[in-house]
Amino acid sequence: MFESVQGLLDEHAAIQAQLSDPAVYQDQALARKLGRRSAQLNGIVEAYKRWSQMNDDLETAREMADEDPDFAEEVATLEETLPAVAEKLRRLLIPRDPNDARDVILEVKGGEGGDEAALFAADLLRMYTRYAEHMGWKVEMISFNESDLGGYKDAQVAIKGKSNDPAQGVYAHLKFEGGVHRVQRVPQTESQGRIHTSAAGVLVLPEVDEPEEVDIHANDLKVDVYRSSGPGGQSVNTTDSAVRVTHIPTGIVVAMQNEKSQIQNREAAMRVLRSRLLAHQQAIIDAENSDIRKSQVRTMDRSERIRTYNYPENRIADHRTGYKAYNLDAVMNGELEPLITSCIELDEKQRLDAIGGDKD
Repeated sequence: MFESVQGLLDEHAAIQAQLSDPAVYQDQALARKLGRRSAQLNGIVEAYKRWSQMNDDLETAREMADEDPDFAEEVATLEETLPAVAEKLRRLLIPRDPNDARDVILEVKGGEGGDEAALFAADLLRMYTRYAEHMGWKVEMISFNESDLGGYKDAQVAIKGKSNDPAQGVYAHLKFEGGVHRVQRVPQTESQGRIHTSAAGVLVLPEVDEPEEVDIHANDLKVDVYRSSGPGGQSVNTTDSAVRVTHIPTGIVVAMQNEKSQIQNREAAMRVLRSRLLAHQQAIIDAENSDIRKSQVRTMDRSERIRTYNYPENRIADHRTGYKAYNLDAVMNGELEPLITSCIELDEKQRLDAIGGDKD
């Protein structure tokens, strides 16, 4: 039982030996990669040690049970507890997303609904910012394009966590937020009190630790510069500081205009481009493994939704997990954990089903 663990135990020991070598920390990217993998394996190692020790204790207790009633009682206790310990280990052995421990770049974009969609996009970004604060994560605004009413036509933020443990990773929690979010409410622009439906898109990208992780050739890039502009076309500055970077092989385009200098905007654009390329490369790998992931945001159509936010009923509903609650006000204030937990549990079940429900 759990014969496959030995290879992971050997890998964990090898990583600990590497991490004890000061020379490893001269390569920060390598050190982070080893740290993430070590954190992931730590849980498996501890769970296996506990399961193994309990099996040894059970065997000993059974041998002594005929001579001492106390051991017979211990047999019953261990036999009752051991299945839960084995189940925990089995679930830890389910293959994880290799990006779970990474920080993320999160993008929101107003979809159908005009100004109301842009206002909802701003509400979503505020919701994620407050959730990040609850989790002790750091949020950094990278870029934004405001609408006339103060919403966001689009915005990008970096969210950074503190743990190398994949189970506690920012991407592990927020990756399920990618998709189209639908809102039903009375817009600020509605004079007759009618409920409107609009949508905003969310894209969650694992952030690249080091530029070298993603191979980008200068000849594959087309860089355009232009003058930044604000809401309604109002000029933000009088120099061509805005930057648009196009990755020619993939067609991925990133535009930045919020920094004051062309150099700063280019650095921000490359940061986002690397994350998008990392996600693109992972999608190709998934396709090659016949495990094609659905696009997080296929269209901005209201029907392509993962979640509905109904303000008149104070109702939140996730259409993937079936989760429904009447605490939308709390959710919009950052209390996302029940929603995210329902997604994590569904994902775990699907991964368990994909390996036949049995890993040992």
